[in-house]
Amino acid sequence: MLKTLLIATALTLTSLASVAKPIASDENNVMPLLNGHQIPAITLQDVDGKAVELSKLIAQKPTIFFFYRGGWCPFCNSQMGQLKAIEPKLIEMGFQLVGISPDTPEKMRASINDQKLDYLLLSDTSMAASQAFGLAYYTSADITKKYTASLAVTNELFTTPQGEKRLVLPVPAVYMADKSGLIHFQYVNPNYKVRPAPELILTAAELLVKP
Repeated sequence: MLKTLLIATALTLTSLASVAKPIASDENNVMPLLNGHQIPAITLQDVDGKAVELSKLIAQKPTIFFFYRGGWCPFCNSQMGQLKAIEPKLIEMGFQLVGISPDTPEKMRASINDQKLDYLLLSDTSMAASQAFGLAYYTSADITKKYTASLAVTNELFTTPQGEKRLVLPVPAVYMADKSGLIHFQYVNPNYKVRPAPELILTAAELLVKP
């Protein structure tokens, strides 16, 4: 009976994960994928503009995906540096590290060169992955104006249901999945200034691969 219930719950979670998620009205109303959901079958671009299918990528080895707002964001750059520092330990445990953001392939290449990154970065300019993971949200009119003017963010603007042009960003998040694409760990925080400590990511990774 319990086994049947667990299977039914898993199937329900997978079904919910497959539902297309609209862009949230703000960062506090996103509906992110949860533990037990599957990594969506999305195709993105690498820094060379080549197509990368997430389903094929995760089939190679356990994967840690992290969503960040862009190379213009100092908090994102700090997190990318922290992940770079723990990447050798993650690789030793059998993981691959993959970053996803709305940045263009060209901007991502600049981030890789500036920070001397070895892990894979994927471009999500259409926000397809951010929406599939339930992380995409419309920024306010003030934030849109501030980021596009003061920070020179050149992302394509999206039209809200009210007909206004707004910048769409992903809530910063970390997802950890096995080779089947099953999510075992997720960290999603609407406060973009708060990122998971490297120690937390390492602990979650250790538990995932623990026999």
